[in-house]
Amino acid sequence: MSNVIYSPFTPHGTVTAPPSKSDVHRAIICAALSKGKSTISPVALSNDIKATIGCVEALGAETDLSNNVLTVDGTHIFENKKAVLNCGESGSTLRFFIPVAAAGGVNAKFTGSGRLPERPIGIFTDALPKAGVQCKTEGGLPLEISGRLQSGRFEIPGNVSSQFITGLLFALPLLENDSDIVLTSPIESIGYINMTIYTMAKFGVSVNETDCGWHIKGGQRYSPVNYTTDGDWSQAAFFMASGAVGGEITVNGLNKSSAQGDKKIADILADFGADVKWNSSGVTVKQNKLHAITIDASQIPDLVPVLAVCASFAEGTTKIINAARLRIKESDRLTSSANLLNTLGGSVNELFDGLEIKGINKLSQGRVCGCNDHRIVMSAAVCASRATGAIECSDALSINKSYPDFFKDYNSIGGKANVIDLR
Repeated sequence: MSNVIYSPFTPHGTVTAPPSKSDVHRAIICAALSKGKSTISPVALSNDIKATIGCVEALGAETDLSNNVLTVDGTHIFENKKAVLNCGESGSTLRFFIPVAAAGGVNAKFTGSGRLPERPIGIFTDALPKAGVQCKTEGGLPLEISGRLQSGRFEIPGNVSSQFITGLLFALPLLENDSDIVLTSPIESIGYINMTIYTMAKFGVSVNETDCGWHIKGGQRYSPVNYTTDGDWSQAAFFMASGAVGGEITVNGLNKSSAQGDKKIADILADFGADVKWNSSGVTVKQNKLHAITIDASQIPDLVPVLAVCASFAEGTTKIINAARLRIKESDRLTSSANLLNTLGGSVNELFDGLEIKGINKLSQGRVCGCNDHRIVMSAAVCASRATGAIECSDALSINKSYPDFFKDYNSIGGKANVIDLR
């Protein structure tokens, strides 16, 4: 077990965003479903990406990583008719692969660790048996499926997780006949679904939007390509926020036209009052006087922890609304975000579906809980740019879930992250 000690600092400098974890997940799956070799670059090996690579290999694909270029050969996908898919702590991996394995007629057992076995999969255990797939579970993981997915009409709520819809979008084009995904509630995190459709199109598979969901033609085939990944706006947000509250940071490697919903971070920081300027390869964010705003988090749930930190330094009371889904992430991120800031002298009121954050000038030193949640640990790092003393945060190595090089990049812009081994 390791903790990290963040010392106060003034953020200044330039960092390059890592490859988008969300983009890499999607590209690996599309490549594995293609009959041939694809390359994906650049790729960074976070624990979540390792889980997705392991799952495509379990289904028969072959992979090789060299110099940040991942080669995926999907020639033998689905030749393994029995497989164990260890999804680690990755909700994306789990929810993407359940319908994909079912489309291939694989008798699959899904396992996971951390909080993943407790996270919801009921949408699939309700919908898939109606489409020819038997599901055996006691309410979470392990989950065993058998039978082959059949095309048809899939009624899916849009306000639980877009990952369920993405999983079906990957799988349904492989089936013989056409299918429809019909939303039974308003869609949230639409940006992630748009990312999925964009990546599928790059691999030669199309999806048609309808008034209430999507129509997917059957009998389509994924084609191998050489795929270039986007920089990760979700991870860039931590550095951009550091600039907004305490200094000046340039983040390169970002695509202003990206399908990633979390590129909204640039607009939100500008709404707070930060100085945000675009350049040809990214964005520069400079500290300015911040003021309270209201943030609808329905489409950007992953940004909430770091936005709560920004709000702590904004004059007035910021409200973050429509964020109830954060309670079923790696931690209950409404509670863990509030506890992080309140432990350091902040003023955060936790609501059922959001947060109210009263702005203050400085946070104090202290010991905080990382809750084994990478986004809480990285948000604590941003707190140090306006803290009166050192912040010690538990669960330091949870960053490996999404961003193994975070401490290295953080230190490169003046941060002082010292990881201590408690064993």
